[in-house]
Amino acid sequence: MLILQGITYLHPNRDLLFTDINLSINKQDKIALIGNNGVGKSTLLKILAGNLQPSHGLVKADSTPYYVPQIFGQFNDHSIAQSLRIAGKLNALREILDGNVTDENLTLLDDDWAIEERCKEAFAHWQLNGSDLDQKMGTLSGGQKTKVFLAGIHIHQPDIVLLDEPSNHLDTLSRNMLYDYINSTTNTLVVVSHDRTLLNLLNTVYELSKRGITIYGGNYDFYAEQKMIESDALNQDLKSKEKALRKAKETERESLERQQKLDARGKKKQEKAGLPTISMNTLRNNAEKSTSRLKGVHDEKVTSIADELNQLRKELPDMDKMKMDFDNSALHNGKILITAKDVNIGYDDQLLWKQALSFQIRSGERIVVKGVNGSGKTTLIKMMLGELQPRSGTIERAVVKAIYIDQDYSLIDNTRSVYEQAQQFNSGALQEHEIKIRLNRFLFTKEYWDKPCETLSGGEKMRLILCCLTISNQAPDIIVLDEPTNNLDIQNIEILTAAINQCKGTLLVVSHDEYFLKQIQVNGLIVVE
Repeated sequence: MLILQGITYLHPNRDLLFTDINLSINKQDKIALIGNNGVGKSTLLKILAGNLQPSHGLVKADSTPYYVPQIFGQFNDHSIAQSLRIAGKLNALREILDGNVTDENLTLLDDDWAIEERCKEAFAHWQLNGSDLDQKMGTLSGGQKTKVFLAGIHIHQPDIVLLDEPSNHLDTLSRNMLYDYINSTTNTLVVVSHDRTLLNLLNTVYELSKRGITIYGGNYDFYAEQKMIESDALNQDLKSKEKALRKAKETERESLERQQKLDARGKKKQEKAGLPTISMNTLRNNAEKSTSRLKGVHDEKVTSIADELNQLRKELPDMDKMKMDFDNSALHNGKILITAKDVNIGYDDQLLWKQALSFQIRSGERIVVKGVNGSGKTTLIKMMLGELQPRSGTIERAVVKAIYIDQDYSLIDNTRSVYEQAQQFNSGALQEHEIKIRLNRFLFTKEYWDKPCETLSGGEKMRLILCCLTISNQAPDIIVLDEPTNNLDIQNIEILTAAINQCKGTLLVVSHDEYFLKQIQVNGLIVVE
């Protein structure tokens, strides 16, 4: 069992990340922990793992959890054995086998005589046969590093496993192996991920937000359905509240007009009656006080409804606040854009692909490029865009405008501010206020306008690129996405999906995210191997 009681975490600068988090995870539960970037999912996972101490609160666990971290190159200087925290035990085993049977070595080994055998089995399962336990992590690819930590599950044999974005960097084959593990394991699992295929394998969703943790008793699809129901109810409440505000303002106007007519009629009667001036003043003051009281009552009601309406609008999902108005490509559907015949590329005398590639890409198609990690998918994309030339075969390209969104978001100039970056795409001579309106549509409020682009997260950079495309006067004929969902949270993946589905141009995408590929309605396939 895994329990958090009253967990609060403050950043070193004393900024509050989350407060009073309570949750209880039972044996063999499979939990998805989701939420927007920045809410503290990875931090909470590190607290569960014991790698980070909370500012306040208590963590209880029946056994020591095994933690698979996100891979950012932070282990590059460590050996595989050090990264897996088994270097001491392996060294003790080797010393003992060499005859150095000390109490210290026996304590370190802790009767785990089969650890080397488990390492071999785990590495063979995750197709890491060529890796050595003394090898530096920096020599491995991102996918191999992830698989090292996944192999550690079999090596350590824990009861509780914590996974932070485990499918990042994995190719399709390795992802399927991960899915098989999640389906078959009896481990207690807590998983932070944006991989919707993976999330659908878990039986409960915990959503972390500024309000704390909300539990949804089902997989991701069930969670998405519930969120849709909540969103529909919120939009209905918004419409009702907007209607109530219009009605309150109309009632206020009618009441004041009616009161003013009554006051005017009363004044005429008083003048005809020839009342003394002092009496006239008293009656006029009373009428003014009555009108003021009436206005005050209506003002209070209108203000109350307006405040409730503003609060409801704050609760709207960010997707509902965004406005996307992409232009369409001017190319007619079916126009031949790229024709490749028996193309291959390589270095020295070695060709990259076992078989030369031949294909044709037409305007309006949505094509995915697939292959295992290291098979040359990005190389092929660069060849299609004319950045690389084939060593053999021919490739013909029509003159078109292409936008290439790579994993590093290279379209963004990190030396510019958010507003300056948007201005770079302003080929239609939009006024400053018009650019800022579009930035606001993509959730870049004025607090962001002077912010350096280098401080933006991956999701924010992706959103800024989409905003820049709406500012550009000429829509791209081809949009190329290279692993676009890596390092994006679910919210930003949904934003990207909605934007792509509004574009009518040609799409080339490199991705292992089957859920995303289905949502953007990919209809063509190129396989490299």
